[in-house]
Amino acid sequence: MEPNGSSPVVIEHKAYARIGLLGNPSDVYYGRTISLSIENFWACVRLEPSEDLLILPHPTHDLVKFGSLSHLVNRLENEGYYGGVRLLMAICKVFTSYCEEQGIHLHDNNFSLSYDTNIPRQTGLSGSSAIACAAFSCLLDFYNVRDKIAVKIRPQLILNAEKELGIVAGLQDRVAQVYGGLVYMDFNKASMNKNGYGNYTQLDTSLLPPLHLIYAENPSDSGKVHSAVRQRWLDGDEFIISSMEEVASLALEGRSALLEKDYAKLAALMNRNFDLRRQMFGDAALGALNIEMVEVARRVGAASKFTGSGGAVVAFCPDGPLQVEALTDACKKAGFCIVPVKVVPSVLNEIDVRTLVTKNRLGVNGPQTPVFSLPCPVENVR
Repeated sequence: MEPNGSSPVVIEHKAYARIGLLGNPSDVYYGRTISLSIENFWACVRLEPSEDLLILPHPTHDLVKFGSLSHLVNRLENEGYYGGVRLLMAICKVFTSYCEEQGIHLHDNNFSLSYDTNIPRQTGLSGSSAIACAAFSCLLDFYNVRDKIAVKIRPQLILNAEKELGIVAGLQDRVAQVYGGLVYMDFNKASMNKNGYGNYTQLDTSLLPPLHLIYAENPSDSGKVHSAVRQRWLDGDEFIISSMEEVASLALEGRSALLEKDYAKLAALMNRNFDLRRQMFGDAALGALNIEMVEVARRVGAASKFTGSGGAVVAFCPDGPLQVEALTDACKKAGFCIVPVKVVPSVLNEIDVRTLVTKNRLGVNGPQTPVFSLPCPVENVR
């Protein structure tokens, strides 16, 4: 560490793709969820000290050089207009604003930020938030302020950066990526209004049965799925409100099922989660391709649901290896990719854990009064 507190070395951090196992999308509606981070896909951000502050475009995801006009048009139609540069800029802005509001000193040294990612686009695996989360971790270490910004605060700050860009989402993805591993989240209204965050419990990842990830190479845009249901919920639609409450209850039941290793119950809860989503959003909003991914799994008897808002599905084969073979064959015939899920352990280090018992204030789009964070417990088999 240099005398002024900056790091003279290159800093790299990864944040991993997220699977919503149960309860999504109730995180946006004061609900509950269970999510896990997976090693299969990740975003990596690299920070290097430099004379000027540089945000470096990715050679593929931030492409600005094309072979022809048709190449440019085809690229935009398939990939959209946005890469990761905007996320890096937004997280720098939110990080700086929060530190200024909280009186956290930042040294004046500059840096360059670059990123890479292998998270498939538009698959509901939290690719955008992974880039922002990894960049946030780099900034914590570069400015040596990891002990000054509590873990529970970080997901909201990352979400705030995405909101700057018009990304519609809840806290679930960012909590999963900040904590790592398997996390049960309770976003009850009282806690959210008082603290600006929910109650998060890390579960032992060994409680999980073998899971599989199914995804399409050309999925629909997951960012368009929430809108109509959100407005109906705000308008007091009784069907939406009661259905979302049931979705949230599935996560609570799912935590018990995991702790008891009642995998038959877990399978039923996963299926119910998707069925409720389908009833609320409708087939047109979910998209035929996304629904077919779920149905392919169900036709061989596997439990299945969206990992997020569409583009990928998490599947569980309660009948074991032969059912997994049948699912794999069915996915290949349907043109879908399928991989076994590899769960990431908790990514919290000793400094992070210590912040769970220190006072901190949310500040940005949250309460201005000090709050006290209790340690994040880890639950195992009873």
